[in-house]
Amino acid sequence: MKNIILFGAPGCGKGTQASKLVERYSLIHTSTGDLLRAEIKNKTELGRKAQVFMKKGELVADEVVIGMINNKINNNKTAKGFIFDGFPRTVKQAIALDKLLEKLEKPIVKTLMIKVKEEELTRRLKNRAIEQNRPDDQNEEVIQNRIKIYLEKTLPVADYYTKQNKLVEIKGEGTVDDIFERISKQLLS
Repeated sequence: MKNIILFGAPGCGKGTQASKLVERYSLIHTSTGDLLRAEIKNKTELGRKAQVFMKKGELVADEVVIGMINNKINNNKTAKGFIFDGFPRTVKQAIALDKLLEKLEKPIVKTLMIKVKEEELTRRLKNRAIEQNRPDDQNEEVIQNRIKIYLEKTLPVADYYTKQNKLVEIKGEGTVDDIFERISKQLLS
């Protein structure tokens, strides 16, 4: 089993690359947003717990999200592996994810960090706002705040995986296919 994390700032192309990886390598894309929506829609116990946090405008507790990831893995026991997209966002979440995967004997093998210059991220997010009608990407102040939060809270996750020799930096500029080939080379190595 090949469990990987796609990591990078908002707009770096994680979702786009995750779709291509799923298609080529038959991995299961695990997005915490998708998991939350599915659990809430299915009215599961974890979904009800998540709604309590969300109704208050709070982030869903790590243990609830980890529970959802555990369910996803258990419901896909024959999977070739999982792509974790957008999770973990903090070192605390990375530790919790590692503990879960170690218990299941399915550790993260690589963390692929897609690196893109800040100006390019801003340009991509603005384009995404138009192409996908995403209001969260339309305001430059909001974009800058999202990048700032990423740098302050999420970027330390890179150090966590660097210490485990699991972080690989991928140049995230160029065509979608060029970036995908860089990622694929790292998966095959």
